[in-house]
Amino acid sequence: MALMVLLADWAEGRGMALAAVTVDHGLRPEAAAEAAAVARQAAGLGISHDILRWQGPAGAPGNLQDMARRARYRLIADWAAGAGIGHVALGHTRDDLAETLLMRLARGSGVDGLAAMAPLRRMHGVAFLRPLLDVSRAALRAELRRRGLAWVEDPSNNDPRFERVKARRVLAALAPLGITAERLARTAQHLATARAALRGATAEAAQRLARVDAGGAVWLDPAGLAELPEEIRLRLLAHALCWVSTAEYRPRRDALERLAAGLAAGRGGTLHGCRAVRRRAGIGLLREPRAAEAAAPAAPDALWDGRWRFVGEAPAGAVVRALGAAGLAILPDTRRAGLPRDVLRASPALWLGERLLAAPLVTEAEGPCAMLDPPGGSFAQAAIAH
Repeated sequence: MALMVLLADWAEGRGMALAAVTVDHGLRPEAAAEAAAVARQAAGLGISHDILRWQGPAGAPGNLQDMARRARYRLIADWAAGAGIGHVALGHTRDDLAETLLMRLARGSGVDGLAAMAPLRRMHGVAFLRPLLDVSRAALRAELRRRGLAWVEDPSNNDPRFERVKARRVLAALAPLGITAERLARTAQHLATARAALRGATAEAAQRLARVDAGGAVWLDPAGLAELPEEIRLRLLAHALCWVSTAEYRPRRDALERLAAGLAAGRGGTLHGCRAVRRRAGIGLLREPRAAEAAAPAAPDALWDGRWRFVGEAPAGAVVRALGAAGLAILPDTRRAGLPRDVLRASPALWLGERLLAAPLVTEAEGPCAMLDPPGGSFAQAAIAH
């Protein structure tokens, strides 16, 4: 509510139009009425408002709040894209920074996990802004009271079953030690500065030590990798795994350390939907065929496995899926592709049933082609984000 009111003031002085959106996660019966109340407030401010609904899997295991959060970002991004909106503001506050730091401390997180949320984050094609990170919840509530505006408190914010609520209560208990939300948020900001420096060093190493082949595999110089400080070496490996698999989050630190140790000893391994191999060409991070996206309709300009864009005409019923061992067995000679066979196995191919129509990375015949179009840009560019 406070975010909407403050942005309405900001936009009015600039002649800009705003649109608001509320996500009803369907987790509480009161949520629909609360979303409708926000819509009425938005209308009073001259702001258009939409309500998005998430149908979470019934009885789903795991962290329900985390599932809802991820779904919320995806729903909002899709809504923004449909409305031609490129920037979405979120209401995270200084208190959220402090609580998140405590939650991540409990998990043993490193610099990235403990660093403050970014004031700007691009995700799913949308720029998400957090303009209230320097403002406390108490200050926002005071501003709403000053304006005579009511707001609704989510009951889950007081439910001790949730990790964030536990962190909030611990934070209150730490106040006698001088550990306040303001000071924890400042620590998180310092760690964000350190994170930026580490990302810069990783991007420099990526530019210097890595190459990407035509099949989308990343090859690293073993000698150069061994000379890197351990933190940068692990970050570079993590970035390669995320870039090849298009995974949003890095693998766990202990898994990364085991993979790095194995590669240093001349062994390969699998992690994060990728295969790590030692070859004469260097250390390769290849997409694992079994982890690649299942068959997807061969629609023009469609994106397969998160990074391959299909271009060209295809007959009705055709799909894009990994070439696989079956496709390699059909092709008489793959040497002209100049790529290892285990790279080609995970490459995009056009199929009609079990009939192979095209293998763009193997054959040079006219017809459909596949272009590498990773969401974060080139390998070196994307290293800044990871």
